[in-house]
Amino acid sequence: MTTFVHSDLDVSAAKVVASGQALYPTQARASAAAAIALHPNASPMSGADRTKILENPGFGQYFSDNVVRATWNKAQGWTAGELISSATSSGGFGMNALHYGQSIFEGLKAYRHEDGSIYTFRPEANALRFQRSATRLALPPVPTDLFIGAIETLVRQDQAWVPNDPDKSLYLRPLEFGSENALGVRPSLEVTYVLMACPVGAYFPKGVKPVSVWLSDDYVRAAPGGTGEAKCAGNYAASLVAQAEATENGCDQVVWIDATERKYIEEMGGMNMFFVYGSGDSARLVTPRLTGTLLPGVTRDSVLTLARDLGYQVEEGTISVEQWRAGCASGEITETFACGTAAVITPVGRVDSKNSGAWTIADGGSGEVTMKLRAALVEIQTGRAPDTHNWLHRLV
Repeated sequence: MTTFVHSDLDVSAAKVVASGQALYPTQARASAAAAIALHPNASPMSGADRTKILENPGFGQYFSDNVVRATWNKAQGWTAGELISSATSSGGFGMNALHYGQSIFEGLKAYRHEDGSIYTFRPEANALRFQRSATRLALPPVPTDLFIGAIETLVRQDQAWVPNDPDKSLYLRPLEFGSENALGVRPSLEVTYVLMACPVGAYFPKGVKPVSVWLSDDYVRAAPGGTGEAKCAGNYAASLVAQAEATENGCDQVVWIDATERKYIEEMGGMNMFFVYGSGDSARLVTPRLTGTLLPGVTRDSVLTLARDLGYQVEEGTISVEQWRAGCASGEITETFACGTAAVITPVGRVDSKNSGAWTIADGGSGEVTMKLRAALVEIQTGRAPDTHNWLHRLV
């Protein structure tokens, strides 16, 4: 069986943490999938049943026929991976990930363009963040060629699951977890990597409409020195009670504030936030800077680039709850939006809280700047605008 070992192609754990860019030569892309062994589902879903699902896939409710799975152990390193039926499962109830939370994931999408070709968006950036998350959770970083090769292999095999509708896509979920059946409190000596896929429509059931948010006064998402910048399962498990509180108070999402001073805005749910000052070509965008407690979003980074392309002023800084409230009251802050792979860019229309009062965004969430940025991003992802930053990676 072919195994991957750390090579010059991949970033060492130390360099992954310090580097700002994944090292993945363009010439390696064409052969990345070659090492993935093919053992596809012998009884894939019928075309009729799949078509019915694709008409209204929801989000994360259905999965394609196959997954790509790779394993790692201390003695041999990473296997090359294999494409297998998504009905196949492994691991027992004693798995490290189940008891000690040694589990990380990523999220990216595959888009079908008008000519039938299929692309994904900035997979190297997701590979880098996945490696950084692994380092923080004491997991072996998945090599970039295995990460990219798995995407190429799975989407090529399950390409019928990529919707034709430009408002829909195939969501890709890379997952890495400690799969050793042992109860010792230590890094797992066996690790499993899985790539799964599901067709998706809009993340929010209402579509691209302003969402209401609840400021969490009782809970924090992350603290300095913690796992805030890692995309680990535990961060999301810990967020569920705060999200439930938001729902109980009639809000769509929770907004986190910092753990130290308890006044600065950090994230909305699992998404990064932007605040728009002014309007038109003179608009200025501010987003919370990356302090180690925020997730370094790929969409966030893309929005920063596109905003500069469109001529907007862009800042990474801090904004307090009081500054947000006062800015909306005075009209200085005209728009607020959140961004992430699943929801793309979503406007915020109303804020509520237990201790800071309630208010609406000046424009009610209509968001001229927000919608302009969203259109610019989606048009690149779906092939309707030039990819001047070389973000698209062709799969089929």
